Parts: sequence; C-alpha cells; structure tokens
Amino acid sequence: MARARPEPVQVVKQRRDAALNALVHGIPYIQYLGIEFDRRGDELTGVLTFDDKLIGNPLLPAIHGGVTAAFLEVTAVIGLSWATLWEDIESGKLDPEQLIGGQMPRLPKTIDFTVDYLRSGLPRDAYARAQVNRSGRRYASVHVEAWQDNKHRAFAQATGHFLMPARDG
Repeated sequence: MARARPEPVQVVKQRRDAALNALVHGIPYIQYLGIEFDRRGDELTGVLTFDDKLIGNPLLPAIHGGVTAAFLEVTAVIGLSWATLWEDIESGKLDPEQLIGGQMPRLPKTIDFTVDYLRSGLPRDAYARAQVNRSGRRYASVHVEAWQDNKHRAFAQATGHFLMPARDG
C-alpha cells in the first residue's frame, strides 16, 4: 500500500508561519512594542524594530530598560510556547488552523524573570533568541540573549522560570 504523498514544503511553511503570526499578533502588547519573529525551521529570533517611543533616556539615547526587559520576556514566552506548539503541530496533535482561527493556546505564566543589563541598547533594531533549558509538564526554565549589531556582543540577557499551562492528554 502506497504512503500518502507529503504536502509541498511551501504549504507546510505557510501553515507554520501563519500559526506563528497568529500566536504573536494575538497579544496586543507585542504589537504595541513592534516585536516580530523571524522563523527558520523551529528556531525563532525576536526582532524589536526601533521606534522613537522605545527610548528611555534621550540624552544617550538608549532603549528604555523596561522595553528591554519586556522584549526579553516576550521572546522567552513566545520561544517556549513555540517549542511546545512545534511538537504538537508536527505530531498532528494541534491543527495550525485552530491558531489561525483565533483559538489561542494558554501561554506559560512567568514565575520569576531576572534581567542583566550589559550595556545600553542603542537607537536601532534589536534581536533576541531564547534557549529553553528545561521544559516539563509544569515548569520551564529559559535563557534569553538580546543583541543589536553583533550577536556575540549582547546588550542584555535574562533567565526566567515559567509555569506551563495544563496540557490535554
């Protein structure tokens, strides 16, 4: 018996991108800050597009520390959520059309989040990547680094612990 023919790769990519966009754009604060996510396979990079409203100290000028912390936390939550959703999408447990249709999953809740400000965030675009150190049924630990011009020269980093939403099955 012949196996079903796999879907064209472009169809799979479009579905994954649409699911990610639904997840990101379902949170108004992410939209307010102007954060987007670049997806390459299962790897996400948060992109904080520069805007004058993000400046905290106009004399330097530097991105506000609260904006930096929010960017790091958003990247951690979306990265952690996507890692979980990716498994569910790939296994067929979750239909991406549910996300696109507005049926948003419950997101991890922050238990604690510690930010290290390493240098001033300059008035330009910033990028961040989350590394999930541990993700269990109830608890997850995530490390995030943010940079601007040079990935190896972070301007901030953070470690967070999250309460994972209850999952079916």
